[in-house]
Amino acid sequence: MKNKFTLLGICLFLSATISFAQKTVEASDIMKDIKNGKSISYNNVTIVGTLDFTYMDEALEKLPRKKKNSWFNWGSGNSSNEIKKLIDVKISFTNCTFRDDVLAYIPDEDSGYTFTASFEDIAIFKNCNFERKAMFKYSRFERDADFSGSTFDDDTTFKYAKFDQDISFENTVFDEIATFKYTNFNTKVSFSNSVFKDSATFKYTQFKNGVSFVNTKFEEDLNIKYMKVSGDFNISGMDVAYDIDSKYTKINGKSFGKYLIDKK
Repeated sequence: MKNKFTLLGICLFLSATISFAQKTVEASDIMKDIKNGKSISYNNVTIVGTLDFTYMDEALEKLPRKKKNSWFNWGSGNSSNEIKKLIDVKISFTNCTFRDDVLAYIPDEDSGYTFTASFEDIAIFKNCNFERKAMFKYSRFERDADFSGSTFDDDTTFKYAKFDQDISFENTVFDEIATFKYTNFNTKVSFSNSVFKDSATFKYTQFKNGVSFVNTKFEEDLNIKYMKVSGDFNISGMDVAYDIDSKYTKINGKSFGKYLIDKK
């Protein structure tokens, strides 16, 4: 009887080990599937290796060599050496952990090129943990996108990003500086119950159809300078630990201060 129980324990241990191994996915395998036109759907897995949506290494092989000090077109908000990649399949990650960088933006100093990626189909990163950098600068999300419930442990940026359809950042946690400068939201977006543990920047951000900051906590400074909001602006229960820079902010045509006065 003892031997049977011992054998059963070994089998259970091996089964658990195999199950755990199946929950680890190489980022390179995901990139191969995307390249082959396969939609991506992962739930409760750990992704190891840099997930580079720009496919920079592949693009560099086909590009002419450029100098580091190549000319930049500052006026347009984009550099003249930008190499754009369009992800045209559905991307879905739920309850996943990204051990390494997730990159849709890479300014490569060695080549002088800047690599960016945009998403033509649905892009879901729900209840995920980004342990390293999450870079989505200049990314355009043409369909629905969802980052709700996710945690960003390292640097993250959505600067100049554009969200054309439904998007949610509810219940997200940003451990480091979070940048949404110049970000454009075409539909209502929610940051309800989110936590910004470091400074948060929404400078020049445009909310074209409303935004919710209900019960959102900003544990450092909040910069909303030049921010523009059209539609519902719900800040019930919002808490900012330090300064709010609201210079030139417009809420449905009113200054931020006037909006607060009228709301009382």
